[in-house]
Amino acid sequence: MPQEHASRDARRAREFEAFVAGAGGRLLHAATLLTGEARDDNPHARRLLALALAHTYACWDRLRGDDPYGWALRYLATRFARTAWHERGGLLRSRPHPASPLAGLSPQERLILVLRLYEDVAEEQTAALLGLSTDRVRAICNRATTAVLDRRRRAPAPAVRGVRAVSS
Repeated sequence: MPQEHASRDARRAREFEAFVAGAGGRLLHAATLLTGEARDDNPHARRLLALALAHTYACWDRLRGDDPYGWALRYLATRFARTAWHERGGLLRSRPHPASPLAGLSPQERLILVLRLYEDVAEEQTAALLGLSTDRVRAICNRATTAVLDRRRRAPAPAVRGVRAVSS
């Protein structure tokens, strides 16, 4: 009996490691977009990812055919929402990094935009996950998309290296 448990635990650990190797980077990127941190300086995103992965590992045996990525993403999103909206402090203590593409958005706008556009979660699923109406999710997503596009239009064009200015 103990050998069966050890074998099952080893298989579970291998499966989870394979999942993290395949999905960890994308989940970290989603978490970084949510927190609005810089890609190379993202302690809040890493904390969110660690919590989501720990929860997914704890529930691994109960997944039984469910998508572990979707499971981890849902936990990541709901944990971010709870922390950003309900706990004063936490993720709200630090401002988004100015270089973040979603820096000008509220936590709710970032969450909906990441779920809808980056993760391609349907409006209905996003609404159900966040406890909002589908119309509200659509309106917030449209407003956030417009804000991101306007910010990109107003940003100065990047300098081209190695090209000299031509004098007339």
